[in-house]
Amino acid sequence: MIPYGTGRPLLTPVDRDGSRRTARLRRLGLGERPDASFDSFDAFADRVAEVTAAPFSIVNFIDENRQFFAGLHTPAGIRGGSALGAAAAGRGGRHLARDHGYCPHVLVRRKALVLEDVCDYPRFAGNPVVDDMGIRSYLGAPLIDRTGVALGTVCAVDTVPRAWGRAGLDTIKLLAREFVVQIECREGGHR
Repeated sequence: MIPYGTGRPLLTPVDRDGSRRTARLRRLGLGERPDASFDSFDAFADRVAEVTAAPFSIVNFIDENRQFFAGLHTPAGIRGGSALGAAAAGRGGRHLARDHGYCPHVLVRRKALVLEDVCDYPRFAGNPVVDDMGIRSYLGAPLIDRTGVALGTVCAVDTVPRAWGRAGLDTIKLLAREFVVQIECREGGHR
């Protein structure tokens, strides 16, 4: 992919932990397909949207090849009106290519990322989610479990620029830590 006006490809960062992450996700029973427990992941995404006042939020597990929206919140009434909304329409549509969006960058960096207006950052402005999904603002943090593996991300996105600020950054990091506790509780239940 080539971002507008730069003439050079926008590359997804190299993920040196992909195989380790994929194995960990499989051991936890996450990231491949939805099951009954994923309703709690949707509920968590709803909570993220409420706390951040964002129209979209995602609990995203990322393996070597794709992203899986295990938890997804979209505004009522637009399920067919956008790519994120379309993903919410059915569980089968909850996958996204690994080179789309900003979560893979958060995952590899292992740090939260705030993009108040993605168009202000040439590195991110050319990402397909800008044109395909209308994403203009992103707030995300990695989900790093007790083993040190970054399993995915939790994020809030908007179709308009947002001044997330330091409060938004602190909030998304806190929500990520809270969700990791849910994963660890889930793991305890599978032993």
